Order: sequence, then C-alpha cells, then structure tokens
Amino acid sequence: MQTVLRDVSLSLEAGKSLALTGESGSGKSTLLTLVAGLDAPDSGAIRFQNHDLTQMDDAARADLRRGEIGVIFQQFNLIPSLDVAANIAFHARLAGRADGEWCSELAHHLGLADHLTRYPEQLSGGQQQRVAIARTLAARPKLVLADEPTGNLDEDSSDTVLDLLMSGVRDTGAALLMVTHSLRQAKKLDRRLHLSHGQVSP
Repeated sequence: MQTVLRDVSLSLEAGKSLALTGESGSGKSTLLTLVAGLDAPDSGAIRFQNHDLTQMDDAARADLRRGEIGVIFQQFNLIPSLDVAANIAFHARLAGRADGEWCSELAHHLGLADHLTRYPEQLSGGQQQRVAIARTLAARPKLVLADEPTGNLDEDSSDTVLDLLMSGVRDTGAALLMVTHSLRQAKKLDRRLHLSHGQVSP
C-alpha cells in the first residue's frame, strides 16, 4: 500500500485563506477530499469547528458538507437538467439557506446575470466554473475547499475569478483552502504551503 500523505498538520482560521501548492501526484487533491470528509484517513484527526470528522459516519459528514463545508471541484459537477439560476441556488436550498437576493448578487459579480436561464451545456468551461463557484458561495459555508478553481481559465479570467472568489469568501467570513499549481495565484492568499512527497512545508 502506498502512503499518499504522512505527518501532515495544518490549521486555518475563519476569514483566512491558504493556498496549497505542489507537483501533480503530490497529494493535494487527496488532502482536500480528506478535509471535505469525502474520504477518511488511516490515522490522525481532522477537526472542523467542534467536529472531529474522523469520528463521524458518512451521513454525518455529508450533513456537515451540506451546511458548513463548500467544495469547488475541478469537474464543476453542475446538474444538467437545471438552469444556471437553479444550479446556483441548489446547495443553498439543501442547506436551508435559500436567499434569492444573495444568489442574484453572486450571479452579477461573477458575470452570470445574463445567463441565468441557460443550461450547463450552453455555457463555456469558464462560465461553468463561475456557476460552480457561485453555487458554493450561495450556501454561505464556513469553509470553502477549492480544487484548481481557475484551472480552466486564461490568465486574465483566472485573476478575475480568483478575486471574486476571495471577495465572496470575505463577505461570508468563510475560510478558504485552495489547491493550485499557480504560484502567482497562490501569492494572493494569506498563506501558502507546499506539498511534496506527502509532506507540507512553507
């Protein structure tokens, strides 16, 4: 059995942002799935607020993700049968935090206001990425986990979307843990850690 992560220890305060960099295969995405409670470590603990995710069952972790932890995946995971407006509001409704005004504000800031009645297949990759970000922020999570959130965008669009993501995180007081291969973007966050051979370093 291959060890992907070992002796990894990190902390993140509310309202702060942390960039996780590293080569492909270094374990960045694995660490993100562990923090999200999508997988369980063989040893150690993962604590979020007053919860120890390693002591929770799958249903409890799913409930925590629904209400408190937002995840922005590389694959977007938009719902094809829902238009943009419904996709943005989807997680907020699941969390019991449906707020049409906040969803509209997010759509406006992320350049989606003219696309609310379109469906995912009618959008470009960059537009789908923006919908995924808006959907996550719409639920006002306490922690946002982002796996290469601008990986499908050109440099200018990446800067714009990252600025909007960080602004949205600040507006909600959430913490942001972002995996990125871009050192230039990583420098925009409050802190940066590098993951190599399953271990982190500044």
